[in-house]
Amino acid sequence: MFILLSVAAAVITSTLQNAFLTQKRTFLTCLNNIYKNVLINSLIPLAVFRAMYGKSFLITDEYKARTFIKFFILSLAVGLLYIVINGVFSKYITFEIDKPKRPKTAAFVKILSVILVVLGCFCYFGTVWGLDSFGDITPDQLIINLTSPSDGTETGVYIDILEGPVFKLLLVTTGFCLFTFNKYKVIYNKNKKARTIFNGFAKRFISLILSVACLAGGILYAYEGFQVERMLKFYFGPSSTIIDDNYVDPRTVDMKFPEKKRNLIHIYLESLENSYLSKDLGGFIDVNLMPELTELSYEGITFSDTDNKFGGPMRITGTQWSVASMVNMTTGLPMKVPTSGNSYGAGGNFFPGAWTLNDILTEQGYEQTVMFGADAVFGGLDIYYGTHGDVKMMDYRYAKENGLIPKDYKVWWGYEDDKLYEFAKAEIIRLYETGKPFNFTMETADTHKPGGYLSEKAPRSYESSYANAIAYSTQQAVEFVKWIQEQPFYENTTIVVIGDHNSMDIDFFKAYNFTPEYLRTQYNLILNPASNVANYNESVTRNRLYSNFDMFPTILASMGVEFEGDRLGIGTNLFSGKDTIIEQYGLDEANSELEKSSELINKKIIFNPHEKEN
Repeated sequence: MFILLSVAAAVITSTLQNAFLTQKRTFLTCLNNIYKNVLINSLIPLAVFRAMYGKSFLITDEYKARTFIKFFILSLAVGLLYIVINGVFSKYITFEIDKPKRPKTAAFVKILSVILVVLGCFCYFGTVWGLDSFGDITPDQLIINLTSPSDGTETGVYIDILEGPVFKLLLVTTGFCLFTFNKYKVIYNKNKKARTIFNGFAKRFISLILSVACLAGGILYAYEGFQVERMLKFYFGPSSTIIDDNYVDPRTVDMKFPEKKRNLIHIYLESLENSYLSKDLGGFIDVNLMPELTELSYEGITFSDTDNKFGGPMRITGTQWSVASMVNMTTGLPMKVPTSGNSYGAGGNFFPGAWTLNDILTEQGYEQTVMFGADAVFGGLDIYYGTHGDVKMMDYRYAKENGLIPKDYKVWWGYEDDKLYEFAKAEIIRLYETGKPFNFTMETADTHKPGGYLSEKAPRSYESSYANAIAYSTQQAVEFVKWIQEQPFYENTTIVVIGDHNSMDIDFFKAYNFTPEYLRTQYNLILNPASNVANYNESVTRNRLYSNFDMFPTILASMGVEFEGDRLGIGTNLFSGKDTIIEQYGLDEANSELEKSSELINKKIIFNPHEKEN
């Protein structure tokens, strides 16, 4: 609608210009005026609108009629201002076609300048969008997300890209092209004497200088913003043996399950972190956004990086996005970049050399299901869960194909959490009725950036939509857990509730004036652990420096599984009180070493040597 209104305004201003301000009204000159006015009347008003409102101009359902009227007036005003300025200039300044002495050289310089500007703007606007969207993104996260399957991405992400870096790139490039490819030289007329004040050579020279500066600035900004130096060290620097020296292959560990095997329900809560708590509880804001979950926390075990009950894992290489988090907590490994250039999920492989939680539980006769409201193709999760253990995959596609939702249904990333919890209850009952021990894993999505998805059932208690989404999502999680606790299988079931990673909704944190000094950590809770760890020493849960991969052996321990050494992958069973990798090496050194390439990851995990042995 906004684009149509801007075109309508351009038609009006072009008509006026062609009627009153064009001396030679040929078809080509009139068409050229229309072309310029469409660009000016579209791009400038849309840019101003985007800057003022910060909202989508492609999705217009939420706007009222007066907003469209205001935009049309703005677009018309921009067009009229342009033709008025053009008319004033025409009295004192004339334009003559400039014929370069070397037309091929001139054309080459123009095209080269535009290419350099496009590349520079791509680097700059792409980096701005990446940092605004994902925060302090690490090189491994950038590379893996660029090379992993993107099918199933929520439509709003593409809209955000189109209205953000793509639109800005188009705006700047169009303006630059209008300047660079203009065929006229500027003649200043005074006292009947004409003097050239700006010719084609000067224009090409300025264009080239500006384009080189744009490219250099864009590359430098991207280099710093995306920490490219760390990326180069990964590919070309020395490898690290921190993983190789500390890795314990779960295949080689003798695991003793309890005689009556415990069920596991693992709930990943999208972007849930402890900063949403009030300051008196260790959070960052004045009001506790998750009071129900806070109360539930006192019924179970949380592992904290401080002496406060509420704390969590360290943000470290290969852990801070949804797919990585699931890999961490089921393999005991960080999700590392493949140095071979392969992408995860390519060729039907995803960590084929790893022995995962799902592999272990399959061997132990567990019935297993993983459930997402999104498409599991995203990030290669369908391959990961489909090639490790016998796991039933219930994602967005499954829901459509099996009649859980209409085939044309699409909300947020697939279907909303209201439905997810209802489907989860039915599936858990089915798992229980098989008579086998079961493992049920699910991930919510309504608190994903940007702004979250706010259910119609959710209270609107806060000004921030994202704050309301957080409050409702955590309330839903508690209601779901309470339902589980009422079921006949609960006595023999361990529940893990954990934020998959820190939130990437940068606008939310800007609004609450978050400071870099505040250490943001994922929320975590283990309910109803096995008796062998239920009487844990509280010292093992406080002031711990750990990460997501330590949850792999810790979850198994919470299910009553005993194993020598208390380490699986490079994760440490936190109940044991033994040092984690981070506690052993220190946070900075551990992170620095994990950033480097690993021979074990490259040769034994990303590629499966066990297939050759068999």
